[in-house]
Amino acid sequence: MTDTPTLLSRDWLASRLMDLCASDTTSGLEDLGLPTLRALLAELGAEVTEQSVAPGRTNVLATWPANGDGPRVLFSTHLDTVPPFIAPRREGDRIHGRGTCDAKGQILAQLAAIHALRGEGIEGLAWLGVVGEETDSAGARAALSLPMPELRALINGEPTGNKLATGQRGALHLHLACRGVAAHSGSPELGRNAIWELTDWMQRLRAEARPTDPMLGPEVWNLGRMSGGDAPNVVPARAEAEVLARTLPGSDFADRVAALRPEHGDIAVRLSEPPDRYPVLNGFPMAPMPFGSDAPTLRALVPDRTVVLAGPGHITTAHTEDEHLDLDDLEAGIALNRRLAMHFLGSHGGEGSKR
Repeated sequence: MTDTPTLLSRDWLASRLMDLCASDTTSGLEDLGLPTLRALLAELGAEVTEQSVAPGRTNVLATWPANGDGPRVLFSTHLDTVPPFIAPRREGDRIHGRGTCDAKGQILAQLAAIHALRGEGIEGLAWLGVVGEETDSAGARAALSLPMPELRALINGEPTGNKLATGQRGALHLHLACRGVAAHSGSPELGRNAIWELTDWMQRLRAEARPTDPMLGPEVWNLGRMSGGDAPNVVPARAEAEVLARTLPGSDFADRVAALRPEHGDIAVRLSEPPDRYPVLNGFPMAPMPFGSDAPTLRALVPDRTVVLAGPGHITTAHTEDEHLDLDDLEAGIALNRRLAMHFLGSHGGEGSKR
């Protein structure tokens, strides 16, 4: 008979991370991971509240009530992953697979920290898993209806290399379109090529210098999708592009796109989320992060909006075929989460060391 790994041992951590990653929880399929998550929370003695967001998509709130008091520190991360599903495998002290660092490793790092803190007699902790972070943030918005008036801080888990994020840039998703005139490809002068107009528009935008913020990093944009035309022997009468900009405070990106627009170009805003800055905590290293998260939305759960974005693993491997998490990093993430909770649950609730 095989011995059961000791709770929070390295083998236990590896086993539970493999279990979490064995379910395909691509955005929209999050509930496929519920049985494993429920079992883990039961093992850790949590009381669970489930919040239905949409069919097959459920937020999960875990609490450990003490004397009827509400949570003062809330750990949170997301339950969904990007496609495609990649089954987990262990190679020594490294776990490979989809979600290992983004963000099922965050789930484990946070729950293990809560378990360790409770073993030291620390109460006032809760954990929240939300759906849809990778797509529509529907789970984060729904979670704002969960009353937690005594919260002092939200610790949101993402792969930051165990450093605190200085904040995050905004997200501006623009749909660009150009209207042309169709003609036979043998007589292009009789038409107007919408694709050429769109590519010229993008080239002008590429030549524009973008600013840099000392705390958030550079403002960047990506041409993620472009399409147009109907056939190679027809001058295209339409062309479309999807652009996503990571914006800084005071950004004029949308204005610059509009100023460079051709006569027959159109712009539609699909998403506009402002940039956000996070508190500096003395004694905790910080760094700019190149990605977005649910932290700007979820921080509204905290009366004074105190939020931290941090966790084990590296964003450079998230969303890739080589996504992985080293167990050393996972254990360091557990220690970081414990320190963060103690910071906010200290005798002064972290006040005086936060700016």
